[in-house]
Amino acid sequence: MKPLNAAHVVLLVAALATGSPPAAGQTYPAKPIRWIVPFPPGGGTDLISRALAQKLAEAWGQQVVADNRPGSGGTLGLGIAAKAPGDGYTVVLGQLANMAIAPGLYRKLPYDPLRDFAPVTQVIATPLILVSHPSFPAKNVKELVALARAKPDLVTFGSPGNGTTGHLAAEMIKTAAKVRMLHVPYKGASPALTDLLGGQITIYVSSIPPALPLIKAGRLKALGITSAKRLPGMPEVPTIAESGIPGYEVTNWYGVLVPAGTPREIVARLHAELVRIMQLPDVRERFTSEGGDVVGNTPEQFSEFIKREIPKWTRAVRDSGARVD
Repeated sequence: MKPLNAAHVVLLVAALATGSPPAAGQTYPAKPIRWIVPFPPGGGTDLISRALAQKLAEAWGQQVVADNRPGSGGTLGLGIAAKAPGDGYTVVLGQLANMAIAPGLYRKLPYDPLRDFAPVTQVIATPLILVSHPSFPAKNVKELVALARAKPDLVTFGSPGNGTTGHLAAEMIKTAAKVRMLHVPYKGASPALTDLLGGQITIYVSSIPPALPLIKAGRLKALGITSAKRLPGMPEVPTIAESGIPGYEVTNWYGVLVPAGTPREIVARLHAELVRIMQLPDVRERFTSEGGDVVGNTPEQFSEFIKREIPKWTRAVRDSGARVD
């Protein structure tokens, strides 16, 4: 056997290079994935996370384990995800509250929403609904604004707490219409709705699932939808934008994120599989049955969306005066 000369060595190295290990995206996932849920079991974040995690596990034959890490308005779980390795084996479901509102609300966050995450896709956007007690004389937002302008601080609006989406959505109505209404914060949505039903407060910006049966039963009155277009399931309820506050739009949204530094091939694989899952009939029906719109945009589109949302909600927090230390 002849000894190898320099030319032979070059050829051998080239041949070995062609048999190099496959890229990260081709071997992913090779072990269980941790899906961090920044809120307690049973809420919207938990239900969406578990539905997607189950479908991912079925498709890939790997465990996708939901890990509830509630606390500090959803910022604790996001902080844990931000510090995880960027290898595709930690996934988190972020939302409006902890990605766009929190930067203006908290003096110090355990993460930077733009620097510490790689967006994968926005999953769903859900509008809110402005409701009142049936005895309230205003039938729509235009009449509400007229009443609030004529009698400052007569209208009281409840919220699940300072800095919540419901609070800031009502504050944005106040700011845009240049009227005075009195904020009454509660410790959660349930006590706020209870007092609205009892007539102790005038109006409330609610998520749709708890308000819908009360509207159908005639126990609450719908004044307007916060999205840019009317809901197919409630076509008789106008949007707030078409009722005297042009450009008004508020949607509560959820989206999948991974830690910054996660390889692009892994982000692309996660994105493709999640978008496929979101188009499955049972998943779409589950997500849209209560007024949500399935999104499934690209990582780049989701990233740009987050960049637009942060200054919008930072202004809303500033105008409201809300602060959480």
